[in-house]
Amino acid sequence: MVDREYREYSGLSIIGAALAMAFGPAAAGQQPASPIKPDEVVVFYPTFARQDADDRSWRVSIHGSIVEPEARSLKRALLVKVFREMLPGQLSREEREIFDRRVRLLLVDGERGKTIPIRLGPALVEVGPSGGDGHFRGEIRLTQDEMDSWFGGRQPAEGWASLSAVLPPRDHRAFEGRIVAMTSGGLSVISDIDDTIKVTNVRQRKELLANSFVRPFRAVPGMAEAYRAMAEGKATFHYVSASPWQFYPALAEFVRDARFPAGTFHLKSVRFTDSSVGNLFGSQQEYKTGEIEAILKAFPRRRFVLVGDSGEQDPEIYGNLARKYPDQVGAVWIRNVTEESADNSRCRAAFAEVASSRWLVFREPTELRERAQQILK
Repeated sequence: MVDREYREYSGLSIIGAALAMAFGPAAAGQQPASPIKPDEVVVFYPTFARQDADDRSWRVSIHGSIVEPEARSLKRALLVKVFREMLPGQLSREEREIFDRRVRLLLVDGERGKTIPIRLGPALVEVGPSGGDGHFRGEIRLTQDEMDSWFGGRQPAEGWASLSAVLPPRDHRAFEGRIVAMTSGGLSVISDIDDTIKVTNVRQRKELLANSFVRPFRAVPGMAEAYRAMAEGKATFHYVSASPWQFYPALAEFVRDARFPAGTFHLKSVRFTDSSVGNLFGSQQEYKTGEIEAILKAFPRRRFVLVGDSGEQDPEIYGNLARKYPDQVGAVWIRNVTEESADNSRCRAAFAEVASSRWLVFREPTELRERAQQILK
């Protein structure tokens, strides 16, 4: 049985019309053999399609992983024991159930060397092969006509379309994902997750672990409303976090249930069965800078708002990016979780040479409303 966390947050868009022209290595009309076994799970991560420089064709990014959920092995039993010992005190029944669900997300084996057949409407493409961590990535080029057909007659700029893994005969499961079409211009919001939109208390290790592993995820009050207002103004969202990719199903469920706008996800690669697990608690600066720069470089004509918090390195990371990309980064908003004054020496240093009108340290999401109206003009 596929865990609910792996299938709950799937694409809901219906692709109505056939593609005008077939594309990709599997599009000749013959369905390729699927390498997905009954005990394996495919997870698609929300990505974007972007217009080429000529605004006449599109590049569709596809990212996912193929894994085998694995709860029975000595190594994994030790991992569960380590995480449990890091948590304080006795757990209630509800907390034990949450802990079991969250830890199961980490107890997976990545399936290496698999090329995944994927359906986009009636057309097929293949992406892969998957790496040692089970992740597969690819980029598909489509004409404007192909994009229009994939979106069922809607203009691609209007939102999301779905894709799904092709499974072997008699395998009746469904693994679906979603892709948002983004024009070359427009507005994007790049948002941190922990302590920006989700209460995590990263600076307190026991609270961090409890909020991550045994408590229901809680939204920062007022942030979903502020984000939805920007989404109604046609902003596209990108969630960049140092959380591991294994947590994506739980984080996606949180974003949906808390009514934050749907967005692309950009998380950290961590394998819990080797030494890379140390990356989970490492510095965010290099990782986050790289992820955000990749988005900025993919959309040189878009405007960006960077939203984070003062708990870790967001002010320094975002300040550097605001100086490096002054024509793209129009605003930086930092949620104050450290009880410092808005003009403290740390922020003045982080945003040196950045105009004061371009950055804001806020305590209440209501402070974002006026700034959001200005940025949406």
